[in-house]
Amino acid sequence: MENTKNIIKEIEASLVKLGEDWPKQRSAFAGLSEAVKAPGALETKYKELIAVATSITAQCHGCIAIHTRNALAHGATKEEIMEASWVAVQMGGGPALAQLLLVQKALDDLLPQS
Repeated sequence: MENTKNIIKEIEASLVKLGEDWPKQRSAFAGLSEAVKAPGALETKYKELIAVATSITAQCHGCIAIHTRNALAHGATKEEIMEASWVAVQMGGGPALAQLLLVQKALDDLLPQS
């Protein structure tokens, strides 16, 4: 399994390239992302926990990596991320359970080792 930090770097580089090749579309998506992630009735941390869970059910490895990192950056704990992930497994069944391994890998790659 590839290191989570490398996956995030690849995605971020791809987004830069998409912004160069398709600036209007990339800008529109970035605007939507900023609007959705802005604090409102839900704090950004909870929005990122939702994003981790939906990334699992969407089976998007890159999304799991990025939203796990973002959830941690917004104050989510490992336990909160795993609990949200288990909700996704409950809703998504066996395929979601397989994606849970990617969340565990992301946490291992992104959190300092004790």
